Amino acid sequence: MSVLPAAPPAASVERFSPVGEVALLVRRMGAMCLVELQKLRHDRTELVTRTVQPALWLAVFGTTFSRIHAIPTGSTPYLDFLAPGILAQSALFIAIFYGIQVIWERDAGVLAKLLVTPTPRTALVTAKAFAAGIRALVQAVVVVVIALLLGVGFTANPFKLLGAAAVVVLGSAFFCCLSITLAGVVLSRDRLMGIGQAITMPLFFASNALYPVDLMPGWLQVINKVNPLSYEVDALRGLLIGTPARLGLDAVVLVVAAAVMISVASALLPRLARG
Repeated sequence: MSVLPAAPPAASVERFSPVGEVALLVRRMGAMCLVELQKLRHDRTELVTRTVQPALWLAVFGTTFSRIHAIPTGSTPYLDFLAPGILAQSALFIAIFYGIQVIWERDAGVLAKLLVTPTPRTALVTAKAFAAGIRALVQAVVVVVIALLLGVGFTANPFKLLGAAAVVVLGSAFFCCLSITLAGVVLSRDRLMGIGQAITMPLFFASNALYPVDLMPGWLQVINKVNPLSYEVDALRGLLIGTPARLGLDAVVLVVAAAVMISVASALLPRLARG
């Protein structure tokens, strides 16, 4: 008499079912976000040092250009106009170098161990992307406090603040995955550091963070339209200070850009692990 095969364990069913994959992704994201918060708690010096540059942009550049009215921003004070751009810049500077941490994990053997677990590569990259978003969000809170102390008129609407937090996380997720993608191509911390430094300021200056799009030359407006940072800044301005913004378009661009970069970074993760 033949014996019927035993049913697979519940854990295996969950592992390969759509619900199980989503639950696994959420657990991985939560774990890696918790790791980032623990790093910040044990080493607050990084948070302090990363605050210096945004503080200088706001306190020196912002207040000076507000007084001389060199950049026309309509009825919006220039410092208010600038603050969301600096907020996005601070998140960019954190996320764009996140690939260096992944290379360190490769050198320490951590990445190879993660790749042999049942966790899909996409889940690993997504977890790292949102962990970078959480780190950027902590930095954003500090920048918001500095801006408020300088008199920037941010909204107090909790729903708009939550929307701004989501925008920061999405933007950071895109640039984190861009960094992981570059790490998968260059495979070296030194090269990635050089590339990160080379592209950070062009991304910043080719966005609407410092000046309205109407003031840009035509060729720069074209670059601005394909720069995800511009959509992040536009959404933050609309949510935090109430300027006209295409929030629907901004959200779609950020979500699609983050999803595409997560896919690309996931495809290159095994190459990065092999080194």
